[in-house]
Amino acid sequence: MVKEVVSWLLHRAPSCVCDGTVGYGGHAEALLAGMADDGKLLGIDRDEEALAVCRERLSRFGERVALIQGSFVDMPLHARQAGISAADGVLLDLGVSSRQLDDPGRGFSFQTEGPLDMRMDRSSGETAADLVNRLSESDLADLIYRYGEERYSRRIARAIVRARAAVPLRTTEALVAVIKSAVPGSYRHGRIHCATRTFQALRIAVNREIEMLEPALRNAVDVLKPGGRLAVISFHSLEDRIVKQTFRTLSHGDDARLTVLTKKPQVPTEEECRLNPRARSAKLRVAERKPSEAAA
Repeated sequence: MVKEVVSWLLHRAPSCVCDGTVGYGGHAEALLAGMADDGKLLGIDRDEEALAVCRERLSRFGERVALIQGSFVDMPLHARQAGISAADGVLLDLGVSSRQLDDPGRGFSFQTEGPLDMRMDRSSGETAADLVNRLSESDLADLIYRYGEERYSRRIARAIVRARAAVPLRTTEALVAVIKSAVPGSYRHGRIHCATRTFQALRIAVNREIEMLEPALRNAVDVLKPGGRLAVISFHSLEDRIVKQTFRTLSHGDDARLTVLTKKPQVPTEEECRLNPRARSAKLRVAERKPSEAAA
């Protein structure tokens, strides 16, 4: 949804935009290209490997770009570090990128063999393998149900605990095999791969994606100038629900800080979904900081 993001965030001549999930630089490149020659962009990402690619991709923009490894939840801190007092626009493109999914070494995908890692920042924190082999059956079931909305969460958790008693689960292939053994045959051959929801749940838990989202949204508003816009792309119902509810909360009451610009989420065009099937679940919501608000 690059065109849509550019249209929403470059509605006025912006001097600064913050991309809190800059990744490999796709949105950032389009935003910089559409800004004036003195327009600046702060890019933040937890993935050091993605930042290295992004740095090369955006090198032609020179000092107009500042890239920082870190989390979008700390955007006010990173903005101050980059000498930015306030931004005209903020973008949060949630979830995992296609490039990360397609790298077997990252362990995000159930379709390729690799280590059961799933960390955005591979320099710290527990891996998916750590969680799978450490959590109790009850905690595993709750995690898989809460973050994956997996109806067979208890059967899958029971099978994981039984399998790891013989040998720890360290690879994506090993976990997929356990999941397949736990679910009914009809579910194994359904429209969605039977491991999809479990892998989603583990990725979200490893990277604390859900628990950081609401505070990240509130902190992003602190970075915005009055009239600045916050655009958020989500890829599953849990994320979108939090974005919708947080926007609603911040747009009501005597101390309302936002005006919601998208009554319903914007979705990709049929053409984009045809060219990039992974985009089909994307939802874009946009809100604008009220003019009466003073920038943080």
